[in-house]
Amino acid sequence: MKEYPIYFLDKKKIKNANLKFAIILSLWNKEITYRLYQGAYDTLIQLGILKEKIKTWKVPGSYELIYSSKKIANCYNFDSIIVIGSLIEGDTYHFKYLCQSISQGIKDINIKYDVPVIFCVLTDKNKKQSFERSGGKNGNKGIECAKTAIYMSLFKKSIK
Repeated sequence: MKEYPIYFLDKKKIKNANLKFAIILSLWNKEITYRLYQGAYDTLIQLGILKEKIKTWKVPGSYELIYSSKKIANCYNFDSIIVIGSLIEGDTYHFKYLCQSISQGIKDINIKYDVPVIFCVLTDKNKKQSFERSGGKNGNKGIECAKTAIYMSLFKKSIK
């Protein structure tokens, strides 16, 4: 599995940046989303983010990630927001419409608000694939998203 390099993520630089993160966790498919959350949360801590600088909210499903991330971006001053969800394809078109709506909604929030919203929503064909991507043989996308959140937070601070 190819992972983002962390060689230039200096813990001292991260600590000095005093970064604050919001994590929004979908409870739908929670056996998968909790694994993604744990990967993201643990990575933030391992890279020097203080526990009190990470705030977590839970929402019923992945569609609710749109409203909740918009509200948090509008009302709080976080350096990045990580949205975590899991959609698994079924026999209806519901999966397709949700995937498209959620990705477009999160994209719109990234454009409208001055805070990076990191997309950690798995869109998989089956549960096996979801488990493989949330701590299985294909790694944990939550880890990658936490690193991306740090990168984007430092980027944001570098251009202010």
